[in-house]
Amino acid sequence: MWSKRRQEAEQAKDKRVQLGPGGIYIPPLGVGTWAWGDRMLWGYGRGGFTDADLQEAFDVSMEAGVNFFDTAEVYGSGRSEQLLGRFIQSTDKLVITATKFMPYPWRLRGKSLLSALKDSLERLGVERVDLYQMHWPFPPIPIERWMEAMARAMEEDLIGDVGVSNYSQEQIKRAQTALSQFDIPLVSNQVDYSLLDRRVERSGLLKACDEMGVSVIAYSPLGQGLLTGKYGADAPPPGLRGVRTSRKQLDRLAGLLSLLQEIGIKHGGKTPAQVAINWTIQKGAIPIPGAKSGRQARENLGALGWQLDEEDILALDKAT
Repeated sequence: MWSKRRQEAEQAKDKRVQLGPGGIYIPPLGVGTWAWGDRMLWGYGRGGFTDADLQEAFDVSMEAGVNFFDTAEVYGSGRSEQLLGRFIQSTDKLVITATKFMPYPWRLRGKSLLSALKDSLERLGVERVDLYQMHWPFPPIPIERWMEAMARAMEEDLIGDVGVSNYSQEQIKRAQTALSQFDIPLVSNQVDYSLLDRRVERSGLLKACDEMGVSVIAYSPLGQGLLTGKYGADAPPPGLRGVRTSRKQLDRLAGLLSLLQEIGIKHGGKTPAQVAINWTIQKGAIPIPGAKSGRQARENLGALGWQLDEEDILALDKAT
């Protein structure tokens, strides 16, 4: 089964990008599933979106060849993995899965990673996950010990590649060094990256990842929905997202949305969201915007097949 999946991935190389040195080939755009199953922040099941909506988002993405789905054990307290697992069973096409391990402070031994991984595999209904990531570089366990646990998971053929998330330059170097002792590459670093959050550029992390051969996966490339054009000073995001978004942020958003609309018109009627996602791709990252419905999935897909020009990118850089 796994060899067949690898063979299918190999056949799709011409339309894909490689994760790090020797990692699997994935589409230049993925699907983030942070919202799947999450009631508190995203309103799952509370009139916002249902399992049927998520199934449609999955189907639309798969039909377009966007088959890279990123989840985590903490998303929806495991519900996101369960939903993705159910959808995987509904198709005979290749689905590339990525999930994450949360190093809670009470997880004090490497064995806890293997235990959590096996729970994730059960929820996903797969024997092996394509990309397994450390969710955060939290103490008290050092990065080196977690990388040793990752190596054991790979030895047991439970994971395909190793990635991290929210790691700094120094932390990436430590992870790389630890994995190199087992001849295993670090293929990716998943970070918060969008026109509204460019810290990875200012800190030099984006450039450092490129120099180290570590692919950057960009979560929240739409600023948790703020770059879609749906929200503004008089229409804040619902629920906790609205509480976490200040009036000042929403007031400043108007000018950027106007520029995104202007650039979108120039490129044949692209939406602000499509322009924002394309900007992230042009910066060398692999964006994984969320999709809670077939409509959102289709809009995300509209970021592919065209490119912002240098003038557009400079204008957006200046505006943010």
